[in-house]
Amino acid sequence: MDESTTTLALAIGARVKQERQSRGWTLDQLAESAGVSRRMVVNVEQGAANPSVGTLLRISDALGVGLPALVEPPRPKPVKVTRSGEGAALWIGESGGRGVLVAGTESPDVVELWDWTLGARDRHVSEAHTSGTKELLQVQQGTVTVEIAGQSVSLDAGDALTFPGDVAHSYANPGTEPARFSLAVFEPGVATGHRPEASDA
Repeated sequence: MDESTTTLALAIGARVKQERQSRGWTLDQLAESAGVSRRMVVNVEQGAANPSVGTLLRISDALGVGLPALVEPPRPKPVKVTRSGEGAALWIGESGGRGVLVAGTESPDVVELWDWTLGARDRHVSEAHTSGTKELLQVQQGTVTVEIAGQSVSLDAGDALTFPGDVAHSYANPGTEPARFSLAVFEPGVATGHRPEASDA
């Protein structure tokens, strides 16, 4: 193989390996699904083979990606930094509380990271999210009362809670001092382009 062919073979191999491992598949599983030999999959992943278009099509079909995706070198995931004060304040409470979206991932499986402050007696009510949504919350300061489908849980600083976000829920500060908590929201299978509204958080 000449240099450009070798470079392409290595790029294809890296992409095949990345896609296979992201699915948790063994070499044998990919070979069986694609209808090619295990040796061929090994050679492709190592960049040692110059596979036919037919072989690449079988492998790309088995992985559920298009052939063009296999010939592009894997790209490093972008790093996005949100500096202090740069998050999007999507909720403002009557007593000065704020729900700030500080980080998030792209669809289809969306993870959001929120920084919440609830002023004295502040309460935020959320409708049920899409099916399968999970929320994880940890109180940093004060006391927070979380209601999930009619069940009430009181949390103090340092306490944490995991609960389904696909039922109606609310966060409230029963005290006279501000309360603060971190919130992670996992929404599986969100359609491309969907951005939650402030009331969804």
